[in-house]
Amino acid sequence: MANAEKKSSRKLSVRSAAARVLQGVLNGQSLTRLLEQYSAQVAEKERPLLSELSYGSCRWYHRLDFYLTRLMKKPLRARDRDIHALLVIGLYQLAFMRIKPHAAVQETVNAVRLLGKPALVKLVNGVLRSFQREQDNLSKQLGENLQAQYVMPEWLLQQLKTDWPEDWSLIAKALLEQPPMTIRVNTAKGTVADYVTGLSGQGVTVKPVKGVNTALVMDKAVPVGVLPGFFEGRSSVQDAGAQLAAILLAADGQVDVLDACAAPGGKTGHMLEQANEIRMTAIDVDAGRLAKVEENLQRLGLQAELFVGDAAEPVGEWTERQYDSILLDVPCSASGVIRRHPDIKLLRRKEDIGDLVKLQRRILSSVWPMLKPGGRLLYATCSLFRVENEKQIEWFLSQQNTAMELKTQTTVKSICGKHGIQLLPGISATDGFYYALLQKKTDD
Repeated sequence: MANAEKKSSRKLSVRSAAARVLQGVLNGQSLTRLLEQYSAQVAEKERPLLSELSYGSCRWYHRLDFYLTRLMKKPLRARDRDIHALLVIGLYQLAFMRIKPHAAVQETVNAVRLLGKPALVKLVNGVLRSFQREQDNLSKQLGENLQAQYVMPEWLLQQLKTDWPEDWSLIAKALLEQPPMTIRVNTAKGTVADYVTGLSGQGVTVKPVKGVNTALVMDKAVPVGVLPGFFEGRSSVQDAGAQLAAILLAADGQVDVLDACAAPGGKTGHMLEQANEIRMTAIDVDAGRLAKVEENLQRLGLQAELFVGDAAEPVGEWTERQYDSILLDVPCSASGVIRRHPDIKLLRRKEDIGDLVKLQRRILSSVWPMLKPGGRLLYATCSLFRVENEKQIEWFLSQQNTAMELKTQTTVKSICGKHGIQLLPGISATDGFYYALLQKKTDD
């Protein structure tokens, strides 16, 4: 069996590779890492299709699985989860792609053999052809199941309803969309106007984002190699909502700045672009992810002191100094960036949220002593859940008498609650982010 698996892994078609990717996500693995692994096993010209099949099947999984349960008399055995994933891949092609239906069915059926399951060829062929006949009728049944209708796990949908009772439907629909490609212009290396001119020369059109003067939204995504001077650090790919962090913290003029959960380094680089004279310390608990920070800074031509460190349990040289400004982009549910990372809908569980809240509180309490009196800390998440956001700030202010909240000002369309600001997909022209700016009181 092991030898057969090894042999088949060297001969994966793009659809069998996509099935392996989706199967891995369903087993709790990251879509990004799985794509890195399986891209090497398909022809280079097929890698864009592998990405589309993998992202698309994750994005639409809850609806496609809804269809599948109605097309099959009984579920597949646990050992055939790869075929379940392949069937979802097949349905995605038929429901959402422009591939000719007969080609989608034929190539998906061929992938069954490459996965070493020839006995299931007839089943896969029959299910896909049944879907072609019954698609319209199945679509009419979506209203019976909110999870399938909004393509989101029920617990997450209910949390959106609780936190955003007037906007939950708009948010859920926005999270299902494919996000635009947004870039950040490095204004230390040229003006935004000049960069727009350079893009125009490449036939690329963009739109600015009100309130984020470094952000440009591409009318159509392009390879980063098309971006003028990308490899020389003239621009970076970053959502406008994420760019707001450096603007709100405004570390210009500050001496010591800590980015306490820095990977992959987009916000680290943006802060340095705005004020290269600052002394930047960037940490992350994951050494592999910290290497990404270093790669990004090298491309931008910027420097920071990098340390592998746990903000929840601070130990080491980086903890022995006081900071004027701290960016605390804490681990969170990532519910605000689902449109960019649709595997979150399959990976995150309701029970994860309580553990994340506890971790966020530990990080806040552990890092706060490193902030100088009069210094500022920006608490940030890419979450849509109040329990990770304004309720965390409410809790912290009740626990820490040296902390006060500063008013967060932005012209980016956002929701201003009791504490901080919330950016919501479908309302803001960004992904979902939360920011709250705190200051440590001085003795006088």
